[in-house]
Amino acid sequence: MRSLAAVILAFVFVDELAVMAAFGVWGASHGGPLSVVLAIALPVVAMTVWFFFASPKATYGGPVVRPVVKVIVFGMASAALWHAGHPGWALALLVFSMMINALAQLRFVQRMLADLEAESA
Repeated sequence: MRSLAAVILAFVFVDELAVMAAFGVWGASHGGPLSVVLAIALPVVAMTVWFFFASPKATYGGPVVRPVVKVIVFGMASAALWHAGHPGWALALLVFSMMINALAQLRFVQRMLADLEAESA
């Protein structure tokens, strides 16, 4: 079970990277010189929000704030991909995000995560 939990947590990280990439794609889809700025700035803003509100050690996260911010960020990333002209990828990202984050809530995954946090403390 420990190796399955590790795989699930790895996919959670891949999902978070895909979300940041989705914001970059949306920024780049605007065209013109502003697209380069948006392609860089939007993922940075999303990462900052994630760091402060949704990451495991978020300063302002909590049992209510973390899941709400996660839903907002994942939803906005999917909407951004859709708006950028990639509806198939948007739907795939949304479904993958929902599935992998649901799996990450399983007891054995949460137990492994708690063990890892205890080891690093």
